[in-house]
Amino acid sequence: MNRRRSPPSESRLPLHQLLQRTQLSSLLTAIGLTFLSLTVTGLLALSSYAEHNLQLLARSLSYTLEAAVVFNDRAAAHESLEQIATASEEIAEVLVLDRHGKLLANWNTPDTGPVRRMEREVANLLMQQPLTLPITHQGKVIGELQLSSQGSALSRFLIDGLLTLLAGLLFSILMALHSSRRMRRVIMTPLRRLSEVAHVISRDRTFEQRVPTSRILEIDNLAGDFNSLLDELETWQNHMQRENASLSHLASHDTLTGLPNRALFETTLARTLRENQASGQRCAVLFIDCNRFKEINDCFGHAAGDAVLSGIAKRLRLQLRTGDLVARLGGDEFAILLKPVHGENDALDVADKILESLLVPLPLPNDRQLTASLSIGIALFPEHAGDSQGLMHRADLAMYHAKQHQSGRHLASPTERHGKH
Repeated sequence: MNRRRSPPSESRLPLHQLLQRTQLSSLLTAIGLTFLSLTVTGLLALSSYAEHNLQLLARSLSYTLEAAVVFNDRAAAHESLEQIATASEEIAEVLVLDRHGKLLANWNTPDTGPVRRMEREVANLLMQQPLTLPITHQGKVIGELQLSSQGSALSRFLIDGLLTLLAGLLFSILMALHSSRRMRRVIMTPLRRLSEVAHVISRDRTFEQRVPTSRILEIDNLAGDFNSLLDELETWQNHMQRENASLSHLASHDTLTGLPNRALFETTLARTLRENQASGQRCAVLFIDCNRFKEINDCFGHAAGDAVLSGIAKRLRLQLRTGDLVARLGGDEFAILLKPVHGENDALDVADKILESLLVPLPLPNDRQLTASLSIGIALFPEHAGDSQGLMHRADLAMYHAKQHQSGRHLASPTERHGKH
């Protein structure tokens, strides 16, 4: 009877060595996948938030530079660029082009050495640069903004994250060598949990996930390092969200008065009209202009003019109801959206209250006072127009009628077709 020959003893391994090799291989594989997942996830998150932050910064710059581009004022454009760019270490280069593609203004961060160049290279690698954004005025493209990021914060966080990941990886390998003698069942359970958390983070980018504790000290230490890294990522994510919210607010609000700007007002008005068309409700737009504002600037100075605009904004806020919206359109022009209204008397009452509130003098710098007057044009939806552009135009015409006749406020009528004088 033939007997099956056994393999040489050199090719066979004791069970504990086989378990150790299998367990060590599994541990190193899991740790490597975790490191790779976190690295890729962190880079994707950094790139996404950095690009979003750059977009918000570009929008803020475009709104700030709008007036300078409209009037082709190179000095004002350069001054605005220098004021904003020097306050942010994330800006490397800004180019402002007019509607013909000619350079209107530019700003470059000083090259202070190899560190700054390295930061710039990292930003170019992780982000699509330069970011190009059109500069618009009243719905028309009047220029173009090209913005490149320096990537200082991005590089610092990337280096810190990589060092932390490398330290965690080194510690994990040492721990795996030490714990490879333990049974696979005992060791694989906590590592499987860690891998699951890493997979969820890589898939959903939810940094609030945490690895549960383990009875094994080494695995528990790994979980602690992993959670510490997640704490840093979550902290950075929350910080970036707050920064993005702040930049978003700056992009949609006037910096002097704190009121919503023209873009936010027009967006809100268009949405309100769509809702009112479906519900049958009515609303009104008040177009407001400060009389003799240029004389105020010429006689009292721009600081006094800014104080007058801020004071008017405060008085306007106090006269509004819950749900109404007041915005600064630019210069000395304001607009109010009243929603809902039952008829023209509601809008006229608000206009009268606004005019009455301006009878009290406005405070100026150096303990001076000034009594300002307004001209208010009123247009109702759907009586005077059925769309946002038409409603704003009718309110603007009514405001000029009030200014010409010095009547304080004027309600649009179907027969008015004259333009601005």
